[in-house]
Amino acid sequence: MTKNIKISAVINTRNEAKKITKCLLSLKGFADEIVVVDMYSKDKTVAIAKSLGAKVFRHKPLSWVEPARNYAINKTKGDWILILDPDEYITTTLKKELKKITQRTDINFVRIPRKNLIFGKWMKHSNMWPDYLIRFFKKDRVKWKKEIHSQPETQGEGVTLLDSEKLAIRHNNYSDVDDFIKRALRYSETQANELIKNDYKLKTSDLLLKPIQEFNSRFFANSGFKDGFHGLSFCLLQAVAIGLIYLKIWQIQGFDEKNLAKDSFVSASLESNYEYNHWFSRYFTSQYSHNFFKSIIIKFQQLINRLIKNF
Repeated sequence: MTKNIKISAVINTRNEAKKITKCLLSLKGFADEIVVVDMYSKDKTVAIAKSLGAKVFRHKPLSWVEPARNYAINKTKGDWILILDPDEYITTTLKKELKKITQRTDINFVRIPRKNLIFGKWMKHSNMWPDYLIRFFKKDRVKWKKEIHSQPETQGEGVTLLDSEKLAIRHNNYSDVDDFIKRALRYSETQANELIKNDYKLKTSDLLLKPIQEFNSRFFANSGFKDGFHGLSFCLLQAVAIGLIYLKIWQIQGFDEKNLAKDSFVSASLESNYEYNHWFSRYFTSQYSHNFFKSIIIKFQQLINRLIKNF
C-alpha cells in the first residue's frame, strides 16, 4: 500500500523576480507545500511567490544562502524536503523518480545531477556535469553548514541518481559575463573572510598558482575544451574568480606592503609554468596520439619541463 508522504519544497530568494516563476511552476503536482524564505527583496519576488501559492517567510540579508537554508527547512511540514535555487527547476521525469524514492524506508537522502546552463549552453564538461548535489531528503536527516558552498551533513543511507539529463535539475546559471562578475565579487569577499577566520596566511604564490590550477583543473583535467569557446570562457572566468578571493584577503588586511621575494616569485612562476605545460602536453598527447613524430616531440617537451621544475 502506498504511503501518503508529504513533500515540501524550499526556495531561498533575494531579488529573483525574473527567475522564480519557472522554478515555482515546475513544482506543481509534486510539492504539497512551497516555502520561500526571502531576504527582503526589493523587486516583486515575494508578490510572485505568494501569487503562485508559496508560504513566504523573511530572513535577514546574507551574501550566501547556506545559513538560511536550515531556517527555511525548519518552516516546512513535509516528510521529505526538496531544495531548489530560484534559477533552477525540475522536470516531470525527475518528479516521478523522486516520488518513487519517498516510498522507500532505507533511503534518507538523494544525490541529484544538475544540468548547468552557462551563457545559454549546457556545460557537459569543465567540472560542471553531473554536478551532483544533495537536494532531496527526509526532514531532520540533512543539515547545512554555515560556510559558503559547503556540503550538508547527512544521516543514514543515501542514493545517487543516474547521471542522466532526464533526471537532472535544470540550472539556468550565469546568464552573461556581468552576472558572473557580480556574483564572483560577492562570493570572493565571503570566502576571503572565511580563510582569514581560519588564520590563512596569504602567499605570493597564491596569486599565481591558485588561478592557474583552477583553470587547468577545469579546462584540461575536466575536459573544458570540449565545451568549446563557452568552456574556455567559463574556465578563464573561474580562474579570475579564484584570484579575486586572494586579492580580497589582501584588501581586507589593508593592502599591507609585501616584499616580492625573488626566490618565492621565481619558484611560483616555474611551478605555474610547469602546471600549464603538464596539462597542455597531456591534451596534445591525446589529440595527436596517432602522430608518432608529434608524440615524440611532446614527450621530449614533458621531460624538459620535469627537469626544469627539479632544477
